[in-house]
Amino acid sequence: MMVNMHEAKSTLSKLVELVQNGEEVVIAKAGNPVALLKPYSKSAIKRTPGVLKGKSFDMSRFDEADEEIRLLFDGDD
Repeated sequence: MMVNMHEAKSTLSKLVELVQNGEEVVIAKAGNPVALLKPYSKSAIKRTPGVLKGKSFDMSRFDEADEEIRLLFDGDD
């Protein structure tokens, strides 16, 4: 469903009810879509704290500059 900005301001409660029933609402300004009103959903990715606990990484070269990247920024000297 597409509604103009004025109608969206006037009927927000009704539009939210439509969205709760599964419909997506496009809000337009001067006939051009500018916003999408759709149901809120939590992130599909479930994060697990501590998943890397006990795993180690080699950080001995962390501060070393990569020559290829340096050349991209600085160019040939």
